[in-house]
Order: sequence, then structure tokens, then C-alpha cells
Amino acid sequence: MIDQKELTEAPSAFLVLGHDKVAASSQNNNKGAVMWRWIRWLTLVLVALFIASFLPWSISSQAIALPDNLPAASPPESMRVSALPTGTMHSSAMLAFRGGNPLENRDFSMTAVLVQHPRGDLLIDTGFGREVDDQVKLLPLLMQLTTDYDKTTPAAEQLITQGYDLKSLVGVILTHAHWDHVSGLDSLRNTPVLVPTTEQAFISDGGDNSALARQLSADHLKSFAFVNKPYLGFAQQFDVWGDGSVVLVPAPGHTPGSVLVFLTLPSGQRLALLGDLVWQLDGITQLAEKPWIARQLIDEDTYAVRDAIAHVSAIAKKFPQVKLLPAHDAKAMGSLPVYPSTLR
Repeated sequence: MIDQKELTEAPSAFLVLGHDKVAASSQNNNKGAVMWRWIRWLTLVLVALFIASFLPWSISSQAIALPDNLPAASPPESMRVSALPTGTMHSSAMLAFRGGNPLENRDFSMTAVLVQHPRGDLLIDTGFGREVDDQVKLLPLLMQLTTDYDKTTPAAEQLITQGYDLKSLVGVILTHAHWDHVSGLDSLRNTPVLVPTTEQAFISDGGDNSALARQLSADHLKSFAFVNKPYLGFAQQFDVWGDGSVVLVPAPGHTPGSVLVFLTLPSGQRLALLGDLVWQLDGITQLAEKPWIARQLIDEDTYAVRDAIAHVSAIAKKFPQVKLLPAHDAKAMGSLPVYPSTLR
């Protein structure tokens, strides 16, 4: 039998229980509102920082100890330089350097450079190869969505078509070992690839950024070491032929073993192949690094890249006769004659 007292007390108990549930629900709602408020603020901050990473910002110029004159060189009279364009990628200037106009299209050249020398010819980088369509599919999704590309003929095939004997090539010099600089090696299996020891290590353990280069056999790679001899303010150099015509200097940052290649022609003209230190010449003239998202995807050491940009900018100011050639600046690279035409 139900006790009368229990019946009278039950509603009060239910009311208390209901009140506790309402209070708990209200507390949960308040916690949820606070959490979403923080999420919104954090999202806004992240979006603002992302947008800010594309805005103009100049690297601080540095006092670089440069020589009074350009380094001495004795290039042979028969030395020649030619371009071998293998394709072009298209994107926005905003993605090429900080402060770039988002409405301005920029062409990114994929060009190999042939250096003909009586002691043996050299190819600097290789541009696109035969498998470029498959290789592009392996790029980070953001790069696939923001770029498109055109391809022509791989460098080796261009040379063969013009009657060039590939046996004249004694080596391929890589400014660095990213896919778009080694893609054309698939047609040059018998040509040694010259890299500094630091870049050889990067090829071995550089993750996705050096995956394609990792397909090179150990016999294919030939490492070299820099010597402690200054060159245009750089503490070390590697003079390929010992005559000052082809000189490499270390410029780590984009990859650990990235190099700059300085060429001196018989006419006295000086060229500086900058690899991917910057993607467009604006990076040097405006002291502008790549946008933040690009640096996170591509550059291994952004601080080292900034130092090298400031260094090359100082060279450009003191020695404006040195022609600067970023690997992907289509306008700059397009100033070189296309093989079989040559620059001497």
C-alpha cells in the first residue's frame, strides 16, 4: 500500500530533480557558447594571419662584405650557354612572392640550361620530363588547385632532335633536388648528377619533397664538397673547371643543399642562376620572400632563405652587370637564347 506521505512528497522531489536538470543544461549551454565564441575568434585570427602572409613585407637588407671587383675568370673562347625550355606553369603573382598582385598572372618557367665547355658540357637542372603529367598529380592539393601547366619537349629530346650527342654531357648540376628540377633525368640515365653532400643527404631522407630524386641510383649521383674560398661574399665555392667559368656556392634554405650557379662567358657577361631561392625576380628587387603557405610547403629553412635573398640583393646592387636568373621567372629565363642558338 502506498504511503500518503510519499505521495505528498513526490512532487517536491520531482521538482527538485527537474530544477537540477535545467541548471545543468543551462551550465552546459553556457560552456558551449563560450567554446564556440573562442572557436570563432581563433578562426578569425587564423584567417587574418593567413591573409597577412600574402601582404607586402620586405626582408631586412644586410651589410654583406663584398669584394671591390667581380671574381677573376678565364672562360674558354668556345664556351656557350643556351636555354632548353620544357614547359610553363601558370599561377598568380600573389603565390609567387609576398605582396604579389592576386589579379596578375605569372608564368613559371621549367627550363634546363646547357653550358658548352671544351672540357665537357653541363646541364643545369632538367625541367619537365616525359612523366610530368603523373608527377603533377603528386603535388600538394593546394598547388594543384592554384596552378596549371603547359609542357613542351624534354631537354634531352630537344638536344637529340638538333643533332646533339648526349655523350658530350659530362654532368647535370642540380640547383636543388625538387621534382621539377629532376623530372627530365628520366631521359639522361647515363649522365652523372652533381650535388653537394648536403643535398645528397636530403635526397635520401627529404620526405615527399625529394621522393622523385630518390629514384636515382647511387651510381647516378656524384657528390662534391665546397672549398673554403670566398666568392662574392659567400664563404665557400666549388669551381667546376678551375677557370672561374662555372662556380657553385652554397645557398641552403630552400633545400639543405641548394646552390647558386655563377657563369662567366667569353664576352665577359656574368649570369647567376638562382634556382628556387626566389620564384620571380621581384623576390630580389623587392626583398620579398615566398608567401607563408608556400614557405611551409616548400622551404626547409625560411631564415636561411631570407639571408640568401638579402645576400643576392646586395650583389645585385653592387654589381648590376650580373644578370640574375631565378629558375622559374619566365621573363628572365626567356632572355636566354634557345638551343641551338647560344650566348657567348
